[in-house]
Amino acid sequence: MLKIACVEDDAAEAAQLKSCLDRYAAEHGLALETCAFATADQLLAQYDPAFDILFLDVEMPGTSGMQAARRLRRQGCEAVILFITNIARYAVQGYEVEALDFILKPVNYPVFSIKMDRAVRRARSRAGHTVTLSLADGLRRLDVRQIYYLETRDRMLYYHTEQGAFALRGSLSAAEKELAPWHFARCNQCYLVNLRHVTGVAGDTVTVAGRPLEISRRCRAPFVAAVTAYIGGET
Repeated sequence: MLKIACVEDDAAEAAQLKSCLDRYAAEHGLALETCAFATADQLLAQYDPAFDILFLDVEMPGTSGMQAARRLRRQGCEAVILFITNIARYAVQGYEVEALDFILKPVNYPVFSIKMDRAVRRARSRAGHTVTLSLADGLRRLDVRQIYYLETRDRMLYYHTEQGAFALRGSLSAAEKELAPWHFARCNQCYLVNLRHVTGVAGDTVTVAGRPLEISRRCRAPFVAAVTAYIGGET
């Protein structure tokens, strides 16, 4: 099941969006839990980290949808964001908060369905998954979202994570195959990067959770393409 928040102050527009969601769920056999909010302030006050997708009206009384998105991103919100607006120029601002897309009013179902396809793919691709590491002192399970990057050095494989680094005997190539569905990519022959933790790419360096890693000439093109595709949701 996917949990969705819809923030729209116009009752007619809110009803149309709900109708599109119900139709999409019926056509795709998809279980959706939809929560409606009349203002962005209501969403912020009742925000649930379990939300997978947020539909935000851009212009509303009080806090705007764009302002709410900025605040949520600063708080660590990873939900897929789609803005609803009748002004196309807001699309540029959407990149600031990694918005997946914009839906222009009035909401048109064929267009909505295409954008919803992308949102569902993105939400599912960012769902959690665990891997089990065989360490010297026993087994440890890790949520892949907590892994920053993997490093191979001195015949050892290091998992750099939110909980610290874990070392074990293993192959980076084997780990790459296991983690492929969860958006990991090599920036060079020694590092396998979790794209969700990439915060910047400049020259021959990628910043991953605040740590600079070298991008090799051989890996640069496919790595940058992978980062771009991840950010753009084409997965």
